[in-house]
Amino acid sequence: MSFLAPLALLGAAIVGPLIVAMYLLKLRREEQVVSSTFLWQRMVRDIEANAPWQKLRRNVLLFLQLLLMLLLVLALARPFLPVTGISGANLIIIFDRSISMLATDESPNRLEAARRQALALIDQLPDNGRATIITIGGQMEAPIASSSDRRELRRVIERIQPSYSGQSDLTQALTLASALAAREPDSDVAIISDGNVILPDGLRVPARVRYFPIGRSSDNVAINAIALQPGPFEQNLFVQAINYGSSPVTRRLSLYYDGVLSNAVDLTIDPGRERSWIEAIPATVAVVEARLDEHGDALPVDDRAYAVSPQREIVKVRLVSDGNRFLETGLALLPGLEVTRVPTTTLTFTESAAEVPLTIFDGVVPTELPPGNLLFIGPLRSTELFSITGEFDFPLIRPAALEDPLLRNVRLNDINILRAPRIVPGQWARVIVDSDGGPLLLAGEREGRRIVVLAFDLHLSDLPLNIAFPILLSNMIEYLLPVSSVQLTTGQPIVAPVDSTIEEVRVIRPDGRVASSRDGQVQVQANQTFYTETDRPGVYTLEERRGNEVIASRRFAVNLFAPNESQITPQRDLTIPQLSGAQSTVARERDGRQEMWRWLALAALGVLLVEWLYYQRNTIALLRERWRRRTATKANIQP
Repeated sequence: MSFLAPLALLGAAIVGPLIVAMYLLKLRREEQVVSSTFLWQRMVRDIEANAPWQKLRRNVLLFLQLLLMLLLVLALARPFLPVTGISGANLIIIFDRSISMLATDESPNRLEAARRQALALIDQLPDNGRATIITIGGQMEAPIASSSDRRELRRVIERIQPSYSGQSDLTQALTLASALAAREPDSDVAIISDGNVILPDGLRVPARVRYFPIGRSSDNVAINAIALQPGPFEQNLFVQAINYGSSPVTRRLSLYYDGVLSNAVDLTIDPGRERSWIEAIPATVAVVEARLDEHGDALPVDDRAYAVSPQREIVKVRLVSDGNRFLETGLALLPGLEVTRVPTTTLTFTESAAEVPLTIFDGVVPTELPPGNLLFIGPLRSTELFSITGEFDFPLIRPAALEDPLLRNVRLNDINILRAPRIVPGQWARVIVDSDGGPLLLAGEREGRRIVVLAFDLHLSDLPLNIAFPILLSNMIEYLLPVSSVQLTTGQPIVAPVDSTIEEVRVIRPDGRVASSRDGQVQVQANQTFYTETDRPGVYTLEERRGNEVIASRRFAVNLFAPNESQITPQRDLTIPQLSGAQSTVARERDGRQEMWRWLALAALGVLLVEWLYYQRNTIALLRERWRRRTATKANIQP
C-alpha cells in the first residue's frame, strides 16, 4: 500500500497524544443518587480537590475516538493499491461495441465484460479527474467528453449498445484522443476491445495508451453467404458456412421457407474451411432463413442469414394484345406477376410506373408510350425508340452477345423465323441477337427506364414450341423488372426507385417497428427512397402507399456477413506508437491505482455513529424506559 499524501500521517502523531492527554486531565465524578445537594455545593468546586493528572483507565470512548482519528488521518493520506489500470487525471476510454464483442466466451458476453472494465477505470479516477468516452464499431461516437461527473460517466457506459454496422476502426478514435490528450499533460488512453480493430497508420499518440484485452476463445462458425437464384420454374438456394475455429466441428443447418422449417442437414467443417449447401426450392418461396444450431458457438449473432426471392413480389404487368396463348401461358408460369390484358385499341394509359412498372406490346405500337419499362414483341411501325424500314424473310440467327443475361441458358441455333421487320435501333439499344437482315433482339435503357425489343411475331416462328422460349421470357422479365440490392449487409442503406405520385413510403423493420417518410425516418429525394437504419439483420419490407392503399411492396434481406467480426480470436497486444517511444499497449500491474480513502471515510462515519450511541447510552436507556412506562400506562387506561 502507498500514499498520495503521506504527510497527512503526521496528524496521528499530533492529534493522538492530545486526545489521550484530554482523558488524563478529564475530571471523573461518580454518579450517586442523594436526597439533597445542599451539603454537596462546596464539593462541586472540585478544581482543587481533583489532581490534574490521573492514571489512564480502560475507556471505550477513548478507544473509539482514537480509532476515528486514525481512520480520518488515513483517509487524508489517500492510500491506494497498485492495480492494472490507469493513473492519469485525464482519462480517454475507447470502447469497442462491434459485433465480435457479443461473443459469449466472457460472462455473459464480451460487451458486458468491457463495461465492467470501463466502470473499474472510472472508479480509479482521482478526485479532480475527468473522463471522455469514445465508442467504436460502425460510426464513431463520443457520447460524453471531459466530464468529472462520475454518475453521468457510469450512466453513459451502462447505456452503450452493440453496433451491427462495420468493423471497429481505431483511426478516427485515436486521432480524436490525441487531440484531447495534447491539451492535458497527464492523460491516459484506455482501449477496451478484443483487438479485432483497424489500426491507424503513421499516428503517434501524445499520451500513455493502455489496452485491456477482452475475450478468451476463437471458436466460431458463421454463415458467410446465402443466395436465391431465380429460375423459370424453381429457385436454387445456396448457403455457405465457414469455421473460424481451430478444430473440426459439426453443426446442424436448418432451413426455413417462409417461416416454416423445411429442411435440416448436418455440416462438418474443417478449421479455416468453408462448406456449402445447394438445393432447389419452389418458386413460390418468398423468404428463406438459414440457421446454425448454437451448440458450442461463441458468437450466435452470425449463425442466421436471410435471402429474399427477387421474383416473389407481386408486380402488375400490362399486356396490350388481342390474344396470344403462347405469351399468356409463358407469363402465367412466372411467379409474382399479376398480368392484366388490355385490347390493342387502348390509346391512353393513366397508371403510373409505380402502379404498372411493365407494359408488354404484342404486335402493336401505341401513339403515346406509357410510363415504366417496355417490352415490344413484333412491332409493326416506328416509334421514338426505333425505326422500321421494311421486312426480310428467313433470317439467319447470329447471337451477338452470348454472355448477356438475357441469353442465360438460352440456345437459339434451332429456332426458325418466317419473317421479321428490319429495325434500326436508337443509341440507347445494344444488340443481343443479330441476323443477316438486322437485329432480332434489342435491350437497353433510356431516360431511366428499361426497354427490350423482340423483333419478330411469335406466331411467325417456332420459338414458342422450343424450351428456349420460357427461359428467354423469364430472362427478359427479370431484366425489365429488376429487384436491385435485395441482399444487403448491416449498415448498408436501402435505396429503391419510387414514383413521384406516391404519398408515403414505409419501411417495416425485422422487429416490427415502422419507419415512415412522413416523420423523416425514410428519405425520398428525386424519385429515390433512402433508408439508412439497417442496423439489425433480418428482412425489411418497403411499402409505397397512396392514402391507405399499398401500391407496391418489396423485401430486402439484411445480413451480417462481416468476416473481420466473425473472426473472434482476441488479440493480446496492440502496436500503437506513442510519443514516449512505447509501442506496446498492454496494461500491466502498477500502471493504475485504486484509492481507498472513500472506504476509510465511510468506516470513520460508522465509528463516529457508534461512539455517539455509546456516549448517549444512559440517555437512550432513560428514553426507552419512559417510552415503556407510557405505553404500559396507556394500556392500563384503556377499558
